[in-house]
Amino acid sequence: MKPKASIHRMVTPKHLCPWGVKALDLLHRHGYEVDDHHLTSEEANERYKNEHGYKETPQIDIAGEHIGGYDTLREHLGLPPDPKEGPTYQPVVAVFSIALLMALAESWSLGRPLSFVHVAGQFVAFSMCVLGILKLRDLQSFATGFVQYDLLARRYVPYAHAYAFIETLGGVLMLGNLLTWMVAPLVLVASTIGAVSVVKAVYIEKRDLNCACVGGGSQVPLGFISLTENLMMMAMAVGMLVRQV
Repeated sequence: MKPKASIHRMVTPKHLCPWGVKALDLLHRHGYEVDDHHLTSEEANERYKNEHGYKETPQIDIAGEHIGGYDTLREHLGLPPDPKEGPTYQPVVAVFSIALLMALAESWSLGRPLSFVHVAGQFVAFSMCVLGILKLRDLQSFATGFVQYDLLARRYVPYAHAYAFIETLGGVLMLGNLLTWMVAPLVLVASTIGAVSVVKAVYIEKRDLNCACVGGGSQVPLGFISLTENLMMMAMAVGMLVRQV
């Protein structure tokens, strides 16, 4: 016979508590037969909390013992806490991993042996495009983060907006080998300023900042990854200029 548990969670036509859904899923996956109680309005949710002295829902009971909310349930089941807000490189890892896979797939589709130079170039270009999209989806938020450390943007704020377009269009034009004479110098200048800015802010001034490389509001620490992004763009631009000579 399955062990029994019960959960009280908020389920209304306009709101479905995500922590309640996750708690219910955890209980099912750990073999519990769950008595699922829905709190079908804001009023019902508040009344339930006030009656029992709880600060939040969902609330879980197992075998007649009150466990608590979602975080307490994870602890009871021997699971680590859910990841919370804080410094993380996950967005950058996701961007670079997908960009590399895209570069490999594109190179493979050409039906010829993989070339390190070609794959590396496409990887940087795809990375620039994806990072540019992340910046452009909330340009104001990106600019707010960018002006905190970029040397040129701190003196001329509109450059923060221009940078997002330089990176995005640079990636697109690099993929198509278009207007190299124009895009390569622009990307080289922008990425060089970016690299110097990161070195100054992080390694000289020792400032603790978040990087705006994946858009505004990110929790990616400014540092080695941000510097690497700029160095890759610099190398890509130089390589394109050398091929034009």
